[in-house]
Amino acid sequence: MDLLGINNLWLFIVSGIILNVLPGPDSLYIIGRTAMQGFRAGSVAALGVGTGTIFHILMAAFGLSAILATSAAAFTLVKMLGAIYLVYMGLSMLFGRSVKQTEDSLPSNAIPLGKIYCQGFLTNLLNPKVALFFLAFVPQFIDPTAQYKALSFILLGVIFNINGMLWCHLLAFLTAVGSRRIQQNQNITGWLTRLGGTLFTYFGLRLAFTDQ
Repeated sequence: MDLLGINNLWLFIVSGIILNVLPGPDSLYIIGRTAMQGFRAGSVAALGVGTGTIFHILMAAFGLSAILATSAAAFTLVKMLGAIYLVYMGLSMLFGRSVKQTEDSLPSNAIPLGKIYCQGFLTNLLNPKVALFFLAFVPQFIDPTAQYKALSFILLGVIFNINGMLWCHLLAFLTAVGSRRIQQNQNITGWLTRLGGTLFTYFGLRLAFTDQ
């Protein structure tokens, strides 16, 4: 990795895995969709989140994320869009239709996979803290004298995203296995849906009051 000026790659990978495991809106969305519609839906949600991460990586690699770090107006705009979206998703879960499901059928309020993908994408993309994280975290592992800093940044971002996708799919798999019995109890499913809605609303409100 000397050619690209990447330092302590092993430490970057370990740190990235730890950071991916920490719970947040992305993980919550993947768990929620998997619990409601199975592993396939959770996998699609994870791919949407991963696509959002790719956008953040490219933005940070080419300096666009620096605008969020230096411009209060830009940061506030993206922050409020993300907060509104998370609160909207939370309230939709809290006040949406009740889940009615039989053993061999999908829930009556099942969401198309295309919409799940878009929601996962937007959940990640509209969080300015993700962009600022890449801007602050990744450069620590790139030599200041590296000739191709943008390429180094993208490579590290791809490694981070691959690890993230592995974790997200493992999370979806574990949720799918654990939720099969839970899905048979509509009372438990209803409570989990309300809990998810409450957490999404909390994440949205917390984001709204986040300083730059």
